[in-house]
Amino acid sequence: MDRVLTWLLAVLSLLLSVRGQVFRGDCNFERPYSECGYSQGKDDDFDWEQVNTKLRPSTDPWILAGSAFMMVNTSGRFPGQRAQLVVPQLKENDTHCLIFQYYGASGEGSSPGQLYIYVKENNSPVGFPVWNSTGPAFHTWRQVELAVSTFWPNFYQLIFEVVTSGQPGFLAIKDISLQGHQCMSTPHFLHIKGVEVNARQTATFHCTINGQPKDHVNYKLWLQGIGGREALMKDTKPVNLRRYTATFDVVNTTKGDSGRYRCIVQSDKGVGVSSYAELIVKQPPIPIAPPQLTAVGATYLWIQLNANSINGDGPIIEKEVEYRTMSGSLIDNQPVDKPNHKIGHLDPDTEYEISVLLTRPNEGGTGAPGPPLRARTKCADPMHGPRRLEVVDIKSRQFTVRWEPFGYNVTRCHTYNLTVEYRYKVNGKEETREEVCYELQSPTPQHTIRNLSPYTNVSVKLVLRNREGEKESQELDVLTDEDVPGAVPLESIQGSTYEEKIALKWREPIQTYGIIKQYEIFYKAVSSFDPEFNLANQSGKVLKPSNETSHVFTGLYPGSTYSFTIRASTVKGYGSPAFTQFTTKISSPHMPGYDQETPLNQTDSTVTVLLKPAQSRGAPVSVYQVVVEEERPRRAQRTAEILRCYPIPIHFQNATVLSSPYYFTAEFPASRVHSPLAFTIGDNKTYEGYWNAPLLPHKSYSIYYQAVSKANGETKIDCVRVATKAAIIVTQLTTPYVRIAPAAGDSQLTGAATRKPDAVEPGKPTDHTVKIAGVIAGILLFVIIFLGVVLVMKKRGNLQRSVRRP
Repeated sequence: MDRVLTWLLAVLSLLLSVRGQVFRGDCNFERPYSECGYSQGKDDDFDWEQVNTKLRPSTDPWILAGSAFMMVNTSGRFPGQRAQLVVPQLKENDTHCLIFQYYGASGEGSSPGQLYIYVKENNSPVGFPVWNSTGPAFHTWRQVELAVSTFWPNFYQLIFEVVTSGQPGFLAIKDISLQGHQCMSTPHFLHIKGVEVNARQTATFHCTINGQPKDHVNYKLWLQGIGGREALMKDTKPVNLRRYTATFDVVNTTKGDSGRYRCIVQSDKGVGVSSYAELIVKQPPIPIAPPQLTAVGATYLWIQLNANSINGDGPIIEKEVEYRTMSGSLIDNQPVDKPNHKIGHLDPDTEYEISVLLTRPNEGGTGAPGPPLRARTKCADPMHGPRRLEVVDIKSRQFTVRWEPFGYNVTRCHTYNLTVEYRYKVNGKEETREEVCYELQSPTPQHTIRNLSPYTNVSVKLVLRNREGEKESQELDVLTDEDVPGAVPLESIQGSTYEEKIALKWREPIQTYGIIKQYEIFYKAVSSFDPEFNLANQSGKVLKPSNETSHVFTGLYPGSTYSFTIRASTVKGYGSPAFTQFTTKISSPHMPGYDQETPLNQTDSTVTVLLKPAQSRGAPVSVYQVVVEEERPRRAQRTAEILRCYPIPIHFQNATVLSSPYYFTAEFPASRVHSPLAFTIGDNKTYEGYWNAPLLPHKSYSIYYQAVSKANGETKIDCVRVATKAAIIVTQLTTPYVRIAPAAGDSQLTGAATRKPDAVEPGKPTDHTVKIAGVIAGILLFVIIFLGVVLVMKKRGNLQRSVRRP
């Protein structure tokens, strides 16, 4: 029980404390302003100051003594800075008047700023001020009345705002008092009603105000919207002896003008403010989609209104169909009361634009026409097809037809077309074509059919069409004239290329357009891989009879590209040429002649030869190569492939691994051998990655010199033996000093030497000596046998002579 009692006491004390925080709005500022429920603005630039000169007199002559007030000191402030003082919310049940005094002080003829009063109703935006001070500072207190006609359950809140002018001075207010009666010099308003209008119409507000118009001649009345739009008073109308009604028009309204509006009257003592009323601006309805066409006739159109979805506001109280001709001035409206509607009594073959109009209540409730439907009434069938069709001109690839002119009485439609339909056979297959005739208004209309095949039968007729049907003319058969043949099929031209000739063959044109009489072939050299060739004389012409479709062109340059132009002819002349190109194969370079294989100099391990430049044949020489081949007993049985020089480069260090009898000892770019060059084989240097290893004295070698040409994916080589080196028979094996060759691309210095003990195969000296001895023995045996044969033959000759003497 004690707990319950304690809880009830706590709730009662809370209610009493809350009750104690309800403020009336009065404040004389002799006590702190916050105790009156006043507060500083949160969205301003600086605060108001509370001053009480009764308690603390001021030495500033602009500040009046013996007063308590709220003040704004504008000294040192920039123009446009704001200070706001917010009055607590006021909930009044009856007529009341709020009175305050304000004071302004500044230099002579200047103003410290402007004092504005805002009346904020409920939780709506602040809106625009209802009163402001004007003119220069006056250095005395002035009283202002605020007649605010906002009653419970609505509430309102006052906001005092000072906007500085940049001039020094003071603006102050004091003695804010809420009186429970009407203002003495400022009229009050009665309740204002809301207004609903359609867009682009005028919204008229009626504000009932205490007093008579004659008493308010110098008063200013206006309508203020919370969004900033204002309207001046239009006229007044007395209600009774104590009140009259002021009328305000908001003209040409839009959706943006919707919102809350209030009436304001400004007297010489203050300002009266009515409560807010709502302005509702409705948008007249407009269909979102155009009507749908459901049926078409020659003189009518059936449509579905399709007006369920709209832009704007309802309700819909009336529907209309508006239609107009696209060409002309006919405009008409028809009321509609069903979803589907038939528009009758229309002109045939005429295009109409049809829209739906929707209307909502109130004046101006008819919206703009919705999206239009464009539809055309039907045409009737043509009366007959074109007449008197005849051919007036025939050529190889075209002919011209002419017909009798016709007009609307035949077409029975404003829009029609006339086409020429013709058919013919190409390669046994029938082709059908159609062309539109444009020369219809001429007194002698005609049409030329072009791009036909020569010497071909063509069937032709005219077709007259409109939207509803078609009619045809009679059909004519026409034979086109002969013409030159078509081009030789490019894909049929084939060429077999050799080093100094090209074998060309082709097929006759697909379209001969007659009998082929002969072929004409022009040929001409256009380029060569070998810049030394003179191509000026490499051209000519060949004529071939119709039964020959091939030819061999001889005497051509290797590695050269030739252009061929082939065309066929009939009695009408030559047809279109076919162009192609073929390139002869390149030939091997021509190596210079070496009268004998005698080197310039020779030592036990080197051979010096003279390298001469080769003659290019179809492509420039790319590189020169020096090849060393060891003479072995099987040299005589070298295969034909080896006799074609040496296409595969083999380094010295790889020759033993690959069991190759040869290796490349040097390579030179062509630019280095533009004149005879002395070169030493075996100088222990590296040339373009190839090691020029010293020759072994006990081995026999053949030195080959070859030139390589590369072009167009071909590689051709020519070579010549420039020297030989015979083996030196030694009786004592020595240990030669040779260089270990670096691989291609190694950066070791050329000429460096190192000892290679196994260079002469020291493990098998007996085998080597036996081989040499065997060779010598064989030679001696051959000499002995040969001398024996010679002696036998000589003795036989002497015996025969002795027999003949008797």
